[in-house]
Amino acid sequence: MTHPILILSDLKKSFGATEIIRGVNLSVLDNERHAIIGPNGAGKSTLFHLISGNILPTSGDVSLNGESITGKSPQAINRMGLARSFQITNIFPRLSVFENIRLAVMRAHGLQYCFWRFISANRRVQTQSEQLLEQVRLTARAQTIAGEMSYSEQRSLEIAMTLASDPKVILLDEPMAGMSKEEAAYTTELIKEVTTGRALLIVEHDMEVVFSLSDRVSVLVYGEIIATGTPDEVRRDAGVKEAYLGEEVTA
Repeated sequence: MTHPILILSDLKKSFGATEIIRGVNLSVLDNERHAIIGPNGAGKSTLFHLISGNILPTSGDVSLNGESITGKSPQAINRMGLARSFQITNIFPRLSVFENIRLAVMRAHGLQYCFWRFISANRRVQTQSEQLLEQVRLTARAQTIAGEMSYSEQRSLEIAMTLASDPKVILLDEPMAGMSKEEAAYTTELIKEVTTGRALLIVEHDMEVVFSLSDRVSVLVYGEIIATGTPDEVRRDAGVKEAYLGEEVTA
């Protein structure tokens, strides 16, 4: 039976007198693809920062697989099974695609500071890096300098680096931003493939992507979840239409 793997309980975040996250309660089920949508300034990126340990909540709790991760470092949270990508592509642009992935795999195995070891001889790292390349369809680009690839290919590379720690939960922050319709469609299918057997929490503005990718959708407006449901339920919700989606819901 499917159970919640990520739970946010009355999560709040204020910066001075300004309340950004105002008591969010949210659960993400194991093996579920769950989208968070909302207007600019709703607090979506702040919520991701709270979940991944980049900032501390003012109050409330985040639990992963039944264990509180509130107050833990991003590195500790990653080791517990949660990995995150950012709005801005987070790769090493002057290294090759393979070198980027290998560094992510080394970090996942705690080998990033083992400079005395000839890492290409480490078959575990080599094999996993090759598998990740294949998984995100970048095998043919292995020796390409990462900064020379298209934006969608760089996003695919970043997804591979996110997968290096074999996470149970993946957070993707606006992965389709700046993509053409064709690139977004390609990346959507890739995300579906690589998140099979994992939980996904995604922030995304492209409604076509959200409704085709997600099992459930939560709507965040001014730091509060105003609705959670299936894509069809959210599409029909009058309050959601008024607060955010407008006519594009029925498009």
